[in-house]
Amino acid sequence: MSALTEHTLADFDFALPPELIAQHPAAERSASRLLDGRGATPVDRVFRDLPSLLQPGDRMVFNDTRVIKARLFGEKPTGGSVEALVERILPGHEVWAHLRASKSPKAGGLIRFADAIDAEVLGRGGPDGSLFHLRFPDDPLVLLQRHGHVPLPPYIQHADAPEDESRYQTVFADRPGAVAAPTAALHFDDMLLQALAARGITHSRVTLHVGAGTFQPVRVERIAEHRMHSEWFEVSEQAVADIAATRAAGGRIVVVGTTALRALESAARGGTLQPMTGDTDIFITPGFRFRVADLLVTNFHLPRSTLMMLVSAFAGHAHIMALYRHTVEARYRFFSYGDAMLLQRA
Repeated sequence: MSALTEHTLADFDFALPPELIAQHPAAERSASRLLDGRGATPVDRVFRDLPSLLQPGDRMVFNDTRVIKARLFGEKPTGGSVEALVERILPGHEVWAHLRASKSPKAGGLIRFADAIDAEVLGRGGPDGSLFHLRFPDDPLVLLQRHGHVPLPPYIQHADAPEDESRYQTVFADRPGAVAAPTAALHFDDMLLQALAARGITHSRVTLHVGAGTFQPVRVERIAEHRMHSEWFEVSEQAVADIAATRAAGGRIVVVGTTALRALESAARGGTLQPMTGDTDIFITPGFRFRVADLLVTNFHLPRSTLMMLVSAFAGHAHIMALYRHTVEARYRFFSYGDAMLLQRA
C-alpha cells in the first residue's frame, strides 16, 4: 500500500469548539501564543520567544506574497447580484475569478462591479476550467485596490474592516497576487525581525500566491483521490544559493508557513533545490520525503484539511494529533488570526 493510501480523511479529524476560531487578530502580532511542539511534550510559549528557540546560523524562509483586495460585489444587466473573488491576475487587464450568482454569466456579457467597473465575461478558464475569465477596463490591481474588499476566509464571520486591511497582511508583503494571507507570517513584526537578526538568524524570501483553493474541503475519503488546487510560485536563484550556503555552514532551514514550504519542496522535487517559477499542485501527505525544511512555523489548521495532512507528514501523524488535543484543551486560538506552533521534521 502506498503512503498516499495508508490514511483516510477521518484520520485527520478532530473536535474543534467553534469559539476557538479567532475572529480578530491579537492586539500585537508577536503577542500571539506559540506552541513549542518540537519535543514529545508540548510547551506553551509566546510567539516573541521564537528567537531564543532557534540557533545562530539558522535561516528562516518567508513567503513575501501580498494579499490583494480580491473580493468584488456587483450585478448583471438583469439586476441579479454577483460576488467575485479574483483568483489570478493575467496579462491584458484580464483575470480568472470565482463567481457566485443565481445564474452563471454567459460569455460576451458584462458585470458591473462596485458601480464602477464594467467587466466583460470572456468565458471559463483556469487550471481546471472552473473559473471565469474576465476582462477589466483598466489595470485589475489598481481597480481592486480602489473598489475591492479584503478576502477574509469563510470562517471569519464579519465583513472586512480597516483593521483587516493592515492585519491580514504580513509586514514584509511585497508581491501582490494572493487571495489569502500566509498566516504563520502574520505573527512577525519589526521588533521580532530585529531580534532574530541580532541573534544571527538570517532570512530568505520565496513567493507563493495563495489561492482560494486553500479553503476548499477534501470531499473524498481516500486522500489519494483528492485533486490539489494549483498556485503560482517562485523560488529565486538567490534564495537557492543562500539556503545552500546555510546548509554548508551547518545551519538549519526554518520555514515560515505551509505556503513557503510548498514552494520550496516544489522546487526540490527533482532531488535538489533549484530556482523555479511556475504553478504547483504539490500534495504533501504522510510518507512525503522533505528535502529542504528542517523546522516549520505554522498556524493551526482546519480538521480534515490538506494542511493537516501536510503537518502530519512533516512532524508525524500521531505527534500532530496529540499536539492538537493539547491545543484544544489549552484553548489556543485557531486559523488565520489564531496562534502558532513550531514543529521539527520527524
